[in-house]
Amino acid sequence: MEGFLPARDAIAWSAVAAPFVMAGVRSVERSLAQKPRLKALLGVAIAFTFALSALKLPSVTGSCSHPTGVGLGTILFGPLVMALTSSVVLLFQALLLAHGGITTLGANTFSMGVVGPLITYMVFRLARKGGLGIGPSVFAAAVSGNIATYLTTSLQLALAYPDPTGGIILSLVKFAGIFAVTQVPLAVTEGLLTVMMVNLLLAYSTSEMRTLGLIVGGGKQV
Repeated sequence: MEGFLPARDAIAWSAVAAPFVMAGVRSVERSLAQKPRLKALLGVAIAFTFALSALKLPSVTGSCSHPTGVGLGTILFGPLVMALTSSVVLLFQALLLAHGGITTLGANTFSMGVVGPLITYMVFRLARKGGLGIGPSVFAAAVSGNIATYLTTSLQLALAYPDPTGGIILSLVKFAGIFAVTQVPLAVTEGLLTVMMVNLLLAYSTSEMRTLGLIVGGGKQV
């Protein structure tokens, strides 16, 4: 929503998110230069992010909740690529669907395109190193990334609108508590959908998944 954040916060979050988006540009250029056959798969990841993040539900104080869709692209291409992807998706949604806004683009990019993918990537790698199967690892990563996104959004709102008596901490508890009502089931749904997509790609895009290193010799999943 335009004007939802004070101008100070909108500018600050845009400045914080910008270096990650620029790093995402370089990461996409490097990945596609080295592996041009992955362009179609990147398109799938972008479409998945756009489709899921467009499914919004009304939430608190004019904001909304929705799946983020960043888990698939993060697992395939890494977190930096999703900083660029999320900024593009959020920009198109603001312009075409009145979802989010230009003035909140920096804050939304930081929560959905930076923090969410970083947590997703860390959880996925830790789960695989810990011996979890590909399905449970993808599910845990996608759910964690979704929840991390909305905890960051709650913090951003708490910083913008601290409670008159309890300050930022009490405001954070209030925003996070209200978001949890709608976000937890959405996160679980997103986790299941991401597992389905990864399973489909493992079954029908074996060559590309091997190129990404998600399948190693003999068809074994990493």
